[in-house]
Amino acid sequence: MTAIEKFREFWPRDQVFDFLIPDTPPDLDLTHGIILYLEGITVSFGGFKAVNDLNLYIGDGELRCIIGPNGAGKTTIMDIITGKTRPDSGSAWFGQQINLLKMNEPEIARAGIGRKFQKPTVFESHTVHDNLELAMVGNKQVWPTLTARLNTAQQDRIEAVLTTIGLKEKIRARAGSLSHGQKQWLEIGMLLMQRPKLLLVDEPVAGMTQQETERTAELLVSLAGTHSVVVVEHDMDFVRSIARKVTVLHQGSVLAEGRMDEVQNNPAVIEVYLGEAQCSA
Repeated sequence: MTAIEKFREFWPRDQVFDFLIPDTPPDLDLTHGIILYLEGITVSFGGFKAVNDLNLYIGDGELRCIIGPNGAGKTTIMDIITGKTRPDSGSAWFGQQINLLKMNEPEIARAGIGRKFQKPTVFESHTVHDNLELAMVGNKQVWPTLTARLNTAQQDRIEAVLTTIGLKEKIRARAGSLSHGQKQWLEIGMLLMQRPKLLLVDEPVAGMTQQETERTAELLVSLAGTHSVVVVEHDMDFVRSIARKVTVLHQGSVLAEGRMDEVQNNPAVIEVYLGEAQCSA
């Protein structure tokens, strides 16, 4: 029984799988080398400005870390990029021509933006291979398409992703038997199956062992270039290990931006977030 045949035992025949993203993302206009433009973004909840006139630009193939205290607006920004939250004002563009504010969540995912939440979401009763196969399935409404067998190219794609995430030896293991870190890598692999151009990763190393944290750092660094990667993280040691450019948020706005050494020595950052001891570490 294939992964799709097993999966259909648990879902109604007319279910639309919006969370399984189908097609190869469209080509982006990256004329200026920028993949994501957020300009003048403001979001208020009950009178509180979670994001306040924020400008953020992510380069094509860049690995960017976003840090800031709780309530700085980090999660809200990710929600805006993925269509979960609509800003009160501002603009959000993916490449030069894709207006994210005119799209819903599935459309944004199909355009090539993948998001990984802090808590891993995998099909625990299925194998690692099955999870990757399911992630490759499109948003199909015609039921017969779900019974299709993998072709050679698709199987090769799964093998390549397994190698990237370091789970080749776990290919037949049930996802539920994996360690916390391995589940995180599997979920990243599921996103990679969808060939995202921009990958948003929320607190990837929370709850990981030191060895898993180091492996996650290697994985994210290896993805940069082929993908643009935005990492939100509180673990400063981890950020230091992967950061090329860091954006610091405070009260919904960009407080500072630059190399990690520049940011950690910025007096304003020291005052509102990192603290003297952390910055001198």
